[in-house]
Amino acid sequence: MRKNLMAVLMALFLVTPVLAETSIKEKGKEVGQAFKEGSKEVGHAFKEGGKEVGHAFKEGGKEVGQDAKKIGKETGRDAKKESRTVGEWFRDTGRKTGEAFRQMGRDIRKFFVGD
Repeated sequence: MRKNLMAVLMALFLVTPVLAETSIKEKGKEVGQAFKEGSKEVGHAFKEGGKEVGHAFKEGGKEVGQDAKKIGKETGRDAKKESRTVGEWFRDTGRKTGEAFRQMGRDIRKFFVGD
């Protein structure tokens, strides 16, 4: 913004002393050229700023993606461990329940058949 203001002020200061000597058409061309040059500088500054911002976003995105991947792997490992623990509990509980029913069947048979 400062560059634009400086370019406009410089253009006006350059044009002002020459007003008596040059025609209106020439003055308009000079002011137009000054605006054109100022616009080029501003455009270039925006372009460079955009590149820097884009690069920062790209780098930040990579870091976030890598962190998310790392967290996902850790979470997957933890979930796998927990699912094994739960599976082992169900297997043990099933074995104990089956053994309890078998023993109950033996006891009932023993009651009726007698030994």
